[in-house]
Amino acid sequence: MGYTIAIAGKGGTGKTTIAALIVRLIKEEKLGSILAVDADPNSNLAEFLGAKVKESIGSIIDDIASNPGKVPAGTSKDRFIDYRIQTAIQEQDGFDTLTMGRPEGPGCYCYANNVLRNIVTKLIKDYDYIIIDNEAGLEHLSRRTSREADALIIVSDATAAGMRAAERIHDLAKELNIKTKKNFLIVNRSDIKPKALIEGVDYLGSIPEDKEIEALSLNGHSLLDLKKTSRALNCLRGLGDKIWH
Repeated sequence: MGYTIAIAGKGGTGKTTIAALIVRLIKEEKLGSILAVDADPNSNLAEFLGAKVKESIGSIIDDIASNPGKVPAGTSKDRFIDYRIQTAIQEQDGFDTLTMGRPEGPGCYCYANNVLRNIVTKLIKDYDYIIIDNEAGLEHLSRRTSREADALIIVSDATAAGMRAAERIHDLAKELNIKTKKNFLIVNRSDIKPKALIEGVDYLGSIPEDKEIEALSLNGHSLLDLKKTSRALNCLRGLGDKIWH
C-alpha cells in the first residue's frame, strides 16, 4: 500500500513548489516508485517537474462527453474513462505524473473530483509514494478529493492571514472526517517560526526564501534543475524523515 502525502494551502503560499521538491527528494533518495498527482485545476505541478501534460482527467471527461461514440460497445462510460486515465499517466525519469485539469462542461467539476479520488484509490497499491498537490484554499477538502492520507502538509506563509487560512484547512479536514495519520505545518519563504501554532498540527519547520526557485519558476524551468546547494531544498531535505518515514 502506497504512502500518501497530501499538500494543501491557500493560493500563493508555494504549496506546488513544496510538492515538487518533495517529489524530487524522494526520487533522489531512491525510496521507491512515485506518482505525482496534480489535483489543482490550475495545474502547475507537472511543469514544475519538467513534464508536459498531454491529457488530463478534465480533458478526457470533456472529450468523451463531446464524443460519446468513442465509448466502445459493451463498455461502460466510467470503465472507459478509467482506461483513458490509466493511459494518461505519464512516465518521467524516476516518477510518474497525473493531472486533474479543469473540465469545461456544466457539473463536470464534482464528477472530475470523484473520478480522481477513485483512480487514486486504485493506484495506491501500485506506487510506494503518492504525492497529491491539492487545490489552493479549501475547495478540495469540501469536495473531499483527499479522503485520507498518511501525511497532510498544510503550507502557509508567515502572515497572520496565512496562518488563519491554514487553521481553517485543518478545522475543515476534521469536520469532513478526512483521515490523516500525521498533520504538519510548513511555513514557506520564511526563516521565522510563527508565534501562534495550530492545535493538533505539528510545526515541521520554516523554509527560507530561495531566489533560485523564484528565477526557475519565472522562466518556466523545472525545479529538478534546482542546484543541490539550494537553501530551501536542503532545509526540506532535513525535514524529510518526519514527512515520509
